[in-house]
Amino acid sequence: MTAAWPLVRLSALALALSVAGSEIARARPLLWQTNSNGDDLHIFDLESRKLVRRLEVGPEPHGIAASADGRYVYVSLEANGRPHGELLWIDPRSYEIRYRMTLCREPHALATTPDGRWIYIPCRDEHYWVVDAEKRVVVARIRTGGRPHNTRVSRDGRFVYLSPMGAPKRVTIVDVSAGHSVVGEIPFGSSVRPSALSEDGRLFHHVDGLNGFRVADVERRELVATVEHRTPLGWLLVHPKLGWFGPDGLQRCHGLAVRPDQREVWSACGASVTVHAIDGARYPEVARIELPGKAYWLTFSPDDRFALVALAEADEVAMVDTASRRIVAHLLAGAAPKRNLVIDLETPPARQSLFRRRTGSSIRTSRR
Repeated sequence: MTAAWPLVRLSALALALSVAGSEIARARPLLWQTNSNGDDLHIFDLESRKLVRRLEVGPEPHGIAASADGRYVYVSLEANGRPHGELLWIDPRSYEIRYRMTLCREPHALATTPDGRWIYIPCRDEHYWVVDAEKRVVVARIRTGGRPHNTRVSRDGRFVYLSPMGAPKRVTIVDVSAGHSVVGEIPFGSSVRPSALSEDGRLFHHVDGLNGFRVADVERRELVATVEHRTPLGWLLVHPKLGWFGPDGLQRCHGLAVRPDQREVWSACGASVTVHAIDGARYPEVARIELPGKAYWLTFSPDDRFALVALAEADEVAMVDTASRRIVAHLLAGAAPKRNLVIDLETPPARQSLFRRRTGSSIRTSRR
């Protein structure tokens, strides 16, 4: 009996470790959703599909980003009509706002380098402001002209792609390692809107007046494709900036993301999402997902299971199963939900590394 006891203890210990290991490995992805007409963020647990926190932050939260390790969530407060906006550092574990920084007028869709060191913020003064996140100071202002609006960072954190709306009709390329200097540009032919960046160096972009998207090779710095969706958005293109007029009013494209598996690009236009395969130089349309309202933004969970589509006019987020391409939940958010991201703080690095090897995903936060 005494000889068997150590074996029993070891078996129990092994079982406990196995259970603990499965608990640790269980992903707990959280959707962070800004509400651009309110003063709050809604944070949802994607496993339970429940609201876990409503966080009041200040007037008109617009942009949201996070470092790869999830140490901070950075949020820009647009504060429409006021002389200054703000940049927030939020601890995603305690949900506390650690720092606030007065910023430029109406800051928009910011982005951060994967290490969380540099934050690029589009401002309403024709410049992108660069903030040192550690020292919490502005270190550069990069003039692009137009109305700076959207931002993308390369996987390795070396290059940033600045997309101002309006007359420039181009994306400005910045080399982070060279003192945030401008090293090139990519002309898109029309005012640029939301963008998405694949890991093999393709920059996808919505542009005004196109029911679809354009594709650029960032290394060659030139357009390589224009992709149009098969289903019309309306009867008449009223104005490139406003979109098409139809039975549901004005509709345009505003929400673009590459799936973490790097095999598809999803394009939100009007009240639907169109899915295209990334197949060499071809981008065949493979699916279309109808939505209960107009889409404004979309992102994916890092494990590739779900797409989260913000429906600004419906004050909700459509949770789409990427395998079945069906809406599996309607998450009620605040006033006019727009930019969003998904963070998983509990999945250990080893599992994330395995996921990266299988799919090519580079970071644990999904920023779209």
